[in-house]
Amino acid sequence: MPQFKNLGDLIVRDRDLTKVAIIDLGGEETPREFSYAAFDAMIMGVARGLAKRGLQRGDRVAILSINRTEYLAAYFGIMRAGFVAVPVNYRFPRQTIHTIIQNAGAKLVFCDNQRRGDVPPELPVVVFGGGGEGAFDRFVDPGPFETVTPQAAEPAMFLYTSGSTGKPKGVVLSHQSHIWVVETRLVPGLERHRYLIAAPLYHMNALALAKLACAAHATIVLLPRFEARAYIDAIARYRPTWLTAVPPMIAMMLREGDALAKADVSSVEFIRMGSAPVSSSLMAATHQAFPKAVVTNAYGTTEAGMIVFGPHPKGLPQPEASVGAKHPKAEVRLVDGDNRDAEQGVLEMKAPAVMNGYHNSEVAPPITPDGYYVTGDVFRRDKDGFYYFVGRTDDMFVSGGENIYPADVERMLERHPGVAQAVVIPVDDDIKGTKPVAFVIPRAGQVPTEDAIKQFALQNAPAYQHPRFVWFVDDLPLASTNKVDRAALKKIAQQRVDATVS
Repeated sequence: MPQFKNLGDLIVRDRDLTKVAIIDLGGEETPREFSYAAFDAMIMGVARGLAKRGLQRGDRVAILSINRTEYLAAYFGIMRAGFVAVPVNYRFPRQTIHTIIQNAGAKLVFCDNQRRGDVPPELPVVVFGGGGEGAFDRFVDPGPFETVTPQAAEPAMFLYTSGSTGKPKGVVLSHQSHIWVVETRLVPGLERHRYLIAAPLYHMNALALAKLACAAHATIVLLPRFEARAYIDAIARYRPTWLTAVPPMIAMMLREGDALAKADVSSVEFIRMGSAPVSSSLMAATHQAFPKAVVTNAYGTTEAGMIVFGPHPKGLPQPEASVGAKHPKAEVRLVDGDNRDAEQGVLEMKAPAVMNGYHNSEVAPPITPDGYYVTGDVFRRDKDGFYYFVGRTDDMFVSGGENIYPADVERMLERHPGVAQAVVIPVDDDIKGTKPVAFVIPRAGQVPTEDAIKQFALQNAPAYQHPRFVWFVDDLPLASTNKVDRAALKKIAQQRVDATVS
């Protein structure tokens, strides 16, 4: 039997409620500490405040804010009261934010003061921080609240995908689907951990960890946003044991060598990187900076959760480039054309965490008739049953008739001793259709040349994969999910190539 019934009610009240639930390093003051009793009371106050507004069960309520305790209280309180939480990416342009909120049919928006102007003007708002009409503290209605028991497959939240390949789509996720995720990940001993969360709470990476920490009765160290030096300082000051982030966040932190050298990061025991490929050079650098930590290369999707891969059933050590073996509670297959048991192909997976579908969208959810979610990610499987990410089908491009997966080429380039990070982008070519080019961040203290990188590629991969241009940069643009913004780089690359031939 599931331990929890409502995704907004993950606090176990027969445990020590005086324990610190959240150390908030943003908001109105820093730091602010909230016990489990205070956090639970805030969540109940949100649920009561929403119920007084006369909303109907299933109504959507949006959240538009940087990370703060009130964000999590609103998120849990919305769901606890039987409504649907809609975290919105505040980094989107205002028009896109309006489109998402309108698509969701939100009846009310929680926001911080900085983003109040991004809320559609016709909607009521509750503002985190400050005072006056519409302030969060005045909205909260203190007192007990009886948690709503959701029906089977009843939506708990809509998470809108980043929209990198088109208009953002609202992924509908039920209470039961992500309670299953929490309870599958919940193992004895997690309560001793401190989880550092700096990824945005509109993203599955951060939300999933926040829910796990609450269910485990652990402590969250919450940063308002990711900034490399603030992240390092939080590790040194607040001694988290567990970090989770997308790889570019870790890469940016590791480049702050002087700050890392001065900081005591010995508290960190686990680092989980996911949502984007992890290169061998990044893995090696992470081990060097955190020698006591277990570093995991993980995989998950908004549409189907992160229970996909795990430890090998025979206890074989996981290769660092691998995301693991098939999780015993998930079904996976690699599909290559008509072959549904390929050694390399598009990953399809089936588990209780798979979404209900997309909300109010003309796009049909990529779910097969037998219930598998089609991820669009290409993986290969080795002879021991370990899986390796190859690339996104929508990132793949064809050069002279050959399929090129950028992530595959990037991993090869990052084996060069002078390369810290590489991003491969296609540009137009009159003969081959497209051709690969690369943006490279050099490793500290190294000064590689364009020719050296090209020759390394020609020696270590098929000739068609070698980048025809190599540009050295100090940093890379990030999209709103803290992943590398490939669309922005593609525009820059095309402009540079065009300038060389004009």
